[in-house]
Amino acid sequence: MLRFDNLSKRYDERVIFQGLHYEQATGCVALDDESGSGKSTLLGILAGTLAPDAGEVWIGGHSLAAASADASRVLTYVPEDCMTQPEQTGRAYLEEVAAARGTTLDDTTLALAGRFGLTPHLEKRFEQMSFGTRKKVFLTGASVGVNRVLIADEPVGGLDAPARTALVDLFKLLGRTGTVFFSTYDTAFAEACEARCIRFADLGKRD
Repeated sequence: MLRFDNLSKRYDERVIFQGLHYEQATGCVALDDESGSGKSTLLGILAGTLAPDAGEVWIGGHSLAAASADASRVLTYVPEDCMTQPEQTGRAYLEEVAAARGTTLDDTTLALAGRFGLTPHLEKRFEQMSFGTRKKVFLTGASVGVNRVLIADEPVGGLDAPARTALVDLFKLLGRTGTVFFSTYDTAFAEACEARCIRFADLGKRD
């Protein structure tokens, strides 16, 4: 469901990474590398919020460059701090995701929101939510409609123990039919998700 080939990125004279290759049909993948190695940059490129200097990404069989609308429709991206639209409510965000995927909010999504403890917070604006609550809303969006790939940057940051358990269940469920690609330093969480742990060295040449 997720494939990228020959990805490269630099800022001025600094090479962040180059020539990265990877392909994953289903399952969970945890990217665990040192701080400053470029994890967030890579995830942003995979999610389409950053442009690579070279290379290409495919989401659910769709080229992120040539068919961005089709790719985005089956992709959920959870950045480290989910404050993209401060004045939007949690419910409005989930309804926006549902509309983009040609569906509506169903009992499955609302039940996951309940497990995350979100029910009393859905009418709040993102700017009124805590760091962890904002992240839970975005993670809940992965259960809406058809989701082929979930990209998540440090998804357990700010989550309490019950939400962490719910997230493990969500990742394992999504990994049965799609790809969950996330960064983490939390090896216990990665193991609970039955994730394959990788580093940049596993993705090809990196300077």
